[in-house]
Amino acid sequence: MYAISLGDDGAELRPLEPWQAEEFLAHIDRGREFIGQHNRLPDIVTDLASSRAFLQTYADKTAADAGRICGIWTDGKLVGAVIFRRMDVGQRTAEAGCWLEPAGVGKGLVTRAVRVIIDWAVEERGIHRVEWWVSSANEPSIAVARRLGMTKDGVLRESYLYRGKRHDEEIWSVLAPDWRAARQTS
Repeated sequence: MYAISLGDDGAELRPLEPWQAEEFLAHIDRGREFIGQHNRLPDIVTDLASSRAFLQTYADKTAADAGRICGIWTDGKLVGAVIFRRMDVGQRTAEAGCWLEPAGVGKGLVTRAVRVIIDWAVEERGIHRVEWWVSSANEPSIAVARRLGMTKDGVLRESYLYRGKRHDEEIWSVLAPDWRAARQTS
């Protein structure tokens, strides 16, 4: 297994695989309420079987080159993840996403981790457009999109039905030429 350092604080980005279902479930349980504010993952991952099934879905996506999931670890503890919910290499598009449990908040972990996966997608997989879909109420995630230099493409009004209420979704994106230009100046 490999790990990619996310900086001097010891944080690491690693693949998340079905054999880690127990650790993944414990992570979701620690952050269930916090993660569930804007993300339906806690409603999907409720026990060991659903944890394993969720991670298997991403193992299948990885094998099909259609998505992937990487965990964020600090001090040897899984505290969050970044994903490509979908990736279409033929169209050269991908949709990135993330979540953290409270122990990982406020350390820049998501921004650092998403930079790594976008670099990989653009430079290794030839992705031209990376999207970031986010609830308009999710200010921390919108702040990540801004820090990554993404552009707000628009708002899908009341497009996301979540826990019985309709929410607006914002779509942010970055194009490969803009990503490369920004990375060269930083």
